[in-house]
Parts: sequence; C-alpha cells; structure tokens
Amino acid sequence: MNWENIFYVLASVLFIFGIKRLSHPKTARSGNIIASMGMLIAVLTTLITGASLSYELIAIGMIVGAIIGAFFAIRVEMTQMPQMVAIFNGFGGIASALVAAAEFFNPSETLELFSLSTISLSVFIGTLTFTGSFIAFGKLQGFISGKPIVFPGQQVINFLIAISIIVLAVYIVIAPHNFNYFYLLITLSAIIGITLTIPIGGADMPVVISLLNSYSGIAAASTGFVLNNNALIISGALVGASGLILTNIMCKGMNRSLANVIFGAVGLEQSSSSEGEQKQVNIKSYSTEEAAMIFDAAEKIIVVPGYGLAVAQAQHAVREVADFLSSKDKKVLYAIHPVAGRMPGHMNVLLAEANVPYDQLKDLDEVNNEFEDCDVALVLGANDVVNPAARHDSSSPIYGMPILDVDKSQTVIINKRTMNTGFAGVQNELFGYDNSIMVFGDAKDMLQQLLKDLKDL
Repeated sequence: MNWENIFYVLASVLFIFGIKRLSHPKTARSGNIIASMGMLIAVLTTLITGASLSYELIAIGMIVGAIIGAFFAIRVEMTQMPQMVAIFNGFGGIASALVAAAEFFNPSETLELFSLSTISLSVFIGTLTFTGSFIAFGKLQGFISGKPIVFPGQQVINFLIAISIIVLAVYIVIAPHNFNYFYLLITLSAIIGITLTIPIGGADMPVVISLLNSYSGIAAASTGFVLNNNALIISGALVGASGLILTNIMCKGMNRSLANVIFGAVGLEQSSSSEGEQKQVNIKSYSTEEAAMIFDAAEKIIVVPGYGLAVAQAQHAVREVADFLSSKDKKVLYAIHPVAGRMPGHMNVLLAEANVPYDQLKDLDEVNNEFEDCDVALVLGANDVVNPAARHDSSSPIYGMPILDVDKSQTVIINKRTMNTGFAGVQNELFGYDNSIMVFGDAKDMLQQLLKDLKDL
C-alpha cells in the first residue's frame, strides 16, 4: 500500500474543505486552520518519504522563514495587506521557478520531453509572477505610479516576447544542454512580467492580485509535475483554479473582460482629458454635529466602506458608531462591493477584524434593494463603486460597472479627505446630487467626533 499517496489525498481533502470554508467571513478562520493542517500533513509526508534530504538545511530554512514571517505579521498593518499579498504571490512564483530550475541544472534522472516542457512552463510562469507581483506591490505602495504606464508599440513588444518564449521553450526541449536558451527564457519571462503589469492602473489592482495568485498556483502545479509530487500538483491546481474563479468574480464586479483589464489601461485617457474638462459640482459641506442630527432621525442606515476607511484604520470607529445606532433600535447594514479597496475581500477583512456581526455584511446583490427605503447611506472613502455615471455615461471608463445604489437613499453622507478622484480617475457626480452632503476629514477622526455628537443629542 502506498502510504505516501494516502496522506497526500488526506491533505488534498483538507485543502478543498478549507477553501470551501474560506468562502464566508464567518467560517474563514476555521478554513485557514483546516487548510494549514492539510499543508502540515503534506510537508511531513514529503519529509518522511523523501530521499537524500538535508534536514539541517530544511531546519535552517524553516527557522529563517518563521522569523521573517512573524516579523511581517506583527509589523504589517491591515491597510498594507494588499501589498503583502502581492509579495506573497511573487515569492510563491519564484519559489516554484527556482525548484524547477534546480531540477533542470541538476536532474535526479534523465529529463524527458514532458519534464523539460513542465520545467519551462514553471520557470516562465513563476518568473513572470515574481516580477509582475513586485510591480503590483510598487503600485500599491506608491513606489510606482498607480496610473497605467504605456509606451508606443507596447502590445507588439509583448507579443514578440511571448513568441520568443515559446520558441525558446522548444529549443530547451531539443537542446537541454545549451544553458544559454534557459537563461534567456528566464530573462524574457521576467521582462514580460513587468511589461504586462505596468499598463494596469490602480483601479484594477484587485483583479491583478487575484490573477497573480492564480499564476503562482499554476507555477506550483507545474513544479509538482517536474518533481512527480502529487500533493504539489493538487495544491497548485487548487490555488490556480480558485484564483481564476476569483479573477472572474472581480471582472464581473466591474462588468469588464479580463482582456480589457490587462490591455485596457483604464485610468489613463480619462485622467488626461479630465484636467481641462472637469465638470463643476455644487457640494454641500456639513459638520459632524449636523450629520449627527440626521442620523438621530434615521431608522435605517447603510454603511458603505471603501479604501478611505482602510487608510484611516477606521474599522473599529465605524463599528462603535454602528453599535451606538443599533442600541437606539436603528437598523444598520454594511454594503460590500466586490472590488472595494485594493484586494479581493479587503473590506470584509477589515470589518471582520473589528468584530462587525457577519449578518450585517451584505454584498452587492443583497443590499442594492435596501437603498430604496434607506434613510441614510454613509459612504466612507468609496468612490468609483458608488458613482452613478456607471449607469448612464457611456464615455466613462466605469460605464456598465455594477455599483452600489447609494444615490437612491433619502440622504447620502459622504466622508472624504479631499475631492480627489478614485482609482479610475473620474469625478463622482454623486457629490453634487441634491440628497448628498459631504463631511470632510480623516474617516477615523470624523467617526469618533460623530459618536461624541450622537451621544450629546
């Protein structure tokens, strides 16, 4: 009986069950634990059954990795989670590429056609994921402009690089002892990872992160074929498939195709044209004291969190305001748009950290009907996902994107630090609506002052 494969199957079952539980915030923590148990079983099985392993080097790697992981887990703030996820994707990709490269340079057996093909695929996707992920990290962190970076002939160059990579992979299969082909494959894979990512604007970062996550899974599965390791094949395939599914969900959330996200350079043309053609909107600015009186008279409130809430780390403050309103027998809900923030599930993670009740979190399809009889919609740093132009302005880059219908509420209270546009670079016409009022300032400071004013009423 092959005990190794039995334990790999057990690990795979735990992976699948864990991913299933990750689909809802209420069960996500247990899903993480279950999937981690599966990975522990897979790792221990590989270590026990593996031949010619250096346990000293493995122990050193585990200790160094644990120290680095603990350091970043403690130091990285919740607002920096998208950047950290991008880096993790990159590290996952380069790890697969390095393992495949090691097998190419020092094979455990004679490399056949299939092995050479999977090595080429793993190195290509893994290296592309590495450089692409660090470009995404730079855009999220502000090291690189969040606007699309394009140049003449960019798509032609990408096409030529892609063709060259395919040709090199064929040459590697034909002449595996010519390492120059392999080095050139690595170089071109790194370049195309950069050139495919820099034209993508900040508005599309949630899609990019989930797509790169899928790439890292595909690279891992390819490396699993290289090593003939069933657990790595299955786990990589699961990551790749779940990443693609999530990417599809993100694209549907913006009503755009994946090709348009990758090649559309959204955020470029409209940003350049808007400088001279900004429409004037008449806004009404209120104080927190005036806003508190509106909340006091309301019966139903819907909170719409966005990236501004994440930047201000205002998740605990908004929960305190919501708890106070709920104690006054008011109905409070949270409207979660699938692409709000900078990574998939960003708002869910922040609100879960603040212990917001899961039954108050409503996704786009659930909550849009609720706005019609909503007294107050409180928009905290969200911009593009509440812009009514998506419904009727065919010239807008967000035209057709499903949005949260906050404008249908009786009153819309919008909190922003400035009148700057969102990731898509377009002005939000909601700000000038008759039922909209603005309360400027940092979201956390505003909410804390709002709570004080509510208690003073």
